Amino acid sequence: MFHKIYVEKELTDHPQWEIIKKRFPKSEIEEVTSYSDYFGKFRKPYLQKRTKLNLFVANKKGQLVKEAPEAYGWGNEKHYYYIHAYNCIYECEYCYLQGYFDSPDIVLFLNHEEIYKEMESLVKQNKDSIWFHAGEFSDSLALSHLTGEISYYYPFFKEHKNAKLELRTKSANIKELLKQEALNNVFTSFSLGGSEQVTQLEHKTAPLGARLKAMKTLTEAGHQVAVHFDPIVYNENYISQYAELVNNLIEMDLLNQIQYFSLGVVRFTKEVYRQVIEHYPESKIIGNELVTSFDGKTRYPKPLRMSILRSIEKLLLDKGVSKDRIYLCME
Repeated sequence: MFHKIYVEKELTDHPQWEIIKKRFPKSEIEEVTSYSDYFGKFRKPYLQKRTKLNLFVANKKGQLVKEAPEAYGWGNEKHYYYIHAYNCIYECEYCYLQGYFDSPDIVLFLNHEEIYKEMESLVKQNKDSIWFHAGEFSDSLALSHLTGEISYYYPFFKEHKNAKLELRTKSANIKELLKQEALNNVFTSFSLGGSEQVTQLEHKTAPLGARLKAMKTLTEAGHQVAVHFDPIVYNENYISQYAELVNNLIEMDLLNQIQYFSLGVVRFTKEVYRQVIEHYPESKIIGNELVTSFDGKTRYPKPLRMSILRSIEKLLLDKGVSKDRIYLCME
């Protein structure tokens, strides 16, 4: 998978580095003082991830846990995300990461002890329950068998009942989750879309059927799951495709097992939209009407946007999902 692996010298004795190194015996390895001396120093084309992807194994410096923006998560509690990795092995045409970093290379951070301390400090500061999210800059599960972080964070949430964890993913890699005791305050949230969206826009991700099967396996083992219908990409058949998806959830006895649903339409910063046009000039995303929205991001015009969100919400409500289990993401 990786052409070259850069590892910070201070991590060469780390037990997790030994595991990573053994998984890629053919990759060239270079020891460096700091990953930041190499990662993104010279702009690397995003689509080069298809042919020459590198891996950096490092310790994250600076702030490790950050407060999430408004309308980021479910409920009225405070929401934070922790930074455990940069970039993703998948290639979704709408992904904002293609305009965020100057490189598509993967960075895995191993200093989970420091992340743990920052999270613990925030838990102590907040009397009410708070949320932590993984997956802001990378898929939460896709490489979890390499990072070993799942087994590290579960004990934290077993101890701190007033803290909740959401793992956001388009993966079906649940092997590490199944090794853990199911907890009521840990949620694996699967990003799902209409069949056309998944096959045409979400390259290299787990097929829709594999994600649904992974959800079923987790619920049978007692784990909590959630769903993100986000981002929704408009096409003329989107309602029928999401109706089919909801019916699949019902047939698999999953609909009532899902703790919450987030709904959001595709959206871009100015730079990310420029990158989408450059990388995917034939993409079906570009063919739709998009305008500068209330927060400066590029979205569908508000009437279309609200129509899409209300249509999907109605699909769920008509099937018995209570309104308090649905929220609009970043709206």
